Amino acid sequence: MFKTIKYPEIPLSINDIYIITSDNDRLDLLANQFYNNVDYWWIIANANSNIIKRDGFVLKPGLEIRIPQNLQKIIEVFIESNK
Repeated sequence: MFKTIKYPEIPLSINDIYIITSDNDRLDLLANQFYNNVDYWWIIANANSNIIKRDGFVLKPGLEIRIPQNLQKIIEVFIESNK
């Protein structure tokens, strides 16, 4: 049986980092660069759902995206939401 995964909303924070994507940027590679974990790609995707298409990891160059920095809180809410 499959269970639907619930992803939390990711609020803005003064500590968030903003970057401009370049050639060959991918969600998993950015997650590894900023969080040291490729599995956290969904955090960047959810934080930028109005900018990033959900159909692939590859990002178009020139997009300004937000990299949330409150990782601990995001993971806690994610775990709690999916119990």
